Amino acid sequence: MDLYQEEILEHYHEPHNSGKLSNPTHERCANNPTCGDKICVTVLIIDSIINDINFEGEGCAISQASASMITDEVKGKEVFYAQSLTRDDIIEMLGIEIGIGRIRCALLGIETIQKALEFGKIKK
Repeated sequence: MDLYQEEILEHYHEPHNSGKLSNPTHERCANNPTCGDKICVTVLIIDSIINDINFEGEGCAISQASASMITDEVKGKEVFYAQSLTRDDIIEMLGIEIGIGRIRCALLGIETIQKALEFGKIKK
């Protein structure tokens, strides 16, 4: 359990895929109004593959670490894979018990990514 907690803190303090892509094909922002967490994702899709993905955000360690871990997980994979990730997949990825009050924090990243893939296409 301590190993997972250390990994979450590492992703929180030094998030992977942090920032905004300069040439995204999809983007979306979302927030968790109950605690103030916010995530914005930019995604570059080429031939149904998530070629690149970045996020910017603010909020608790769980929401930010989860977004960092999820972007690592979906980068280089088919869009369908990212769209198929579930709540249970994210909880397993985090590797810690998530209380009812924190589940929305943990899921904010994947929900934002999935909405970006479905509704966040950038018109050129």
